[in-house]
Amino acid sequence: MRITVIGLGIIGSVWAKHWIQDGHAVKTWNRTPKPDAPGFTADLIAAVQDAELVAIVVADASAVDAILTTLLPALPKGAVVAQHSTIGVDQTQGFAARVRAAGGHYLDMPFTGSKPAAEARQVVYFVGDDDGSFVAVEATYAGMSRARLPMGGVGKAAAIKLAMNLLIAGLHQSMAESFTLATRAGIDPATWFSTLDLNVAKSPLADLKKPKYLSGDWSPQFSVKHMHKDLRLALGLAQSLGVNLANTATVEAAYAEAERRGWGDRDFSTLLDVVKG
Repeated sequence: MRITVIGLGIIGSVWAKHWIQDGHAVKTWNRTPKPDAPGFTADLIAAVQDAELVAIVVADASAVDAILTTLLPALPKGAVVAQHSTIGVDQTQGFAARVRAAGGHYLDMPFTGSKPAAEARQVVYFVGDDDGSFVAVEATYAGMSRARLPMGGVGKAAAIKLAMNLLIAGLHQSMAESFTLATRAGIDPATWFSTLDLNVAKSPLADLKKPKYLSGDWSPQFSVKHMHKDLRLALGLAQSLGVNLANTATVEAAYAEAERRGWGDRDFSTLLDVVKG
């Protein structure tokens, strides 16, 4: 396929390389120019004018809004715009309406899996699809993922993504608190992990973050600022639905503290340092 990847951060840059390896014709674009990136095209309109699939992987809804404002007049009729950024339900539904008005198809398509999963082609896509357009691009994504889960119409994938991320953040907060309590009581960090290996609370999240806990390397797999944004979106959705997310509100406050300390670009496992005080 002719694919345009918009956003060359941690995930978008990996996906672009995979798609090129898979034999697709790939153009890439980033708000901050990255001329050394494979397929980089400096002009956004030139990057999308012949695309069959436009994959948007940026930080937030304001970035998506700005990108769509520029590219929609040049979007080829019938092109599929797959929006992979984690944004709000109302926001993704509004973007879908704009893409359709421009003659394109829209997929609400966030995903789960950080940098290691992207590199291993093991991400999981959540798919919100109003008109069956995912069929045209599913083979393109099949080699990039271990699952593609249909969620219903546009907005449903955004909702499940927020629900999953608040769970990840909550699990990690408990992990950080458990680890801190044990180590302050004199338990060796390696012993804490070996004990967890035999405990019902063991999860792949612990395996993913274990190297960071033991080394103190907070280089980002999934950054504090992005998880914090997702928690705020989840709380906003909950408020609109009349759902009380008391635990998530407490966790969000910890992320606010991490950002206050200037740690927004660190991996979210750095929340361990917030717990430590």
